[in-house]
Amino acid sequence: MPFIKPETIGQVRKLTLNRPDKFNSFNREMALLLQQELDTAADDKAIRAILITGEGKAFCAGQDLSEAVDASGPGIERIVREHYNPIIARIRQIEKPIVCAVNGVAAGAGANIALACDVVIAASSASFIQAFSKIGLIPDSGGTFFLPRLIGFGRASATMMLGDKISAGEALQMGMIYMEVEDEILMENAFNLAKVLSVMPTKSIGLTKRLLNQSLSATLEDQLDAERNMQVEAANSYDYQEGVKAFLEKRKPAFKGE
Repeated sequence: MPFIKPETIGQVRKLTLNRPDKFNSFNREMALLLQQELDTAADDKAIRAILITGEGKAFCAGQDLSEAVDASGPGIERIVREHYNPIIARIRQIEKPIVCAVNGVAAGAGANIALACDVVIAASSASFIQAFSKIGLIPDSGGTFFLPRLIGFGRASATMMLGDKISAGEALQMGMIYMEVEDEILMENAFNLAKVLSVMPTKSIGLTKRLLNQSLSATLEDQLDAERNMQVEAANSYDYQEGVKAFLEKRKPAFKGE
């Protein structure tokens, strides 16, 4: 049974974390497989949106601690460097929209993988836990980067140090996620979001994502320059020409993602 279950639905590539008996916690095989699947989706021009979710009751419980403490295992340094850092880098660098459907608990690295995605939708029963402090570790997988920017420095500091369990409703109120829905309609809503994104102008969405990444460390002047340059790039795309033509002709545009 593959630890990542891929499925293509139209122009959406759905990737399901698939170790439900271990609450979808990561071991080395699963982490490397997710990297491969993200690369495949990134390289496939027919795929214009990615949807990540979990199998069973949990989204992802983070690292499988039995592997982390195994003397013959990869060790903490390699786990962070080779497993999680490349996953986060891919999620941010892939210039296609990535939707995350959090179907249950998202703890540790599992929470931070979700928060690195472009659009996060969570089931009402889902929760987010920065569980690292409970076992004497620090938040990794980009947690110390993304969470303060999503919910503010003070809340992020308290959440990480105390290891609070944040409900989906609380996460929505904090601005941690985009949407909370009832459990039974989570996947329908998440797929509909991914489907909508998959028929939008992928080129400009990818450039928007690049600009958002850059904005996290840019000055206003740098960002204005980057917006100018990327606006020119977007204006040279097929989708811009199609969008303007459709607007003038008062019809729905047929974007190609080019």
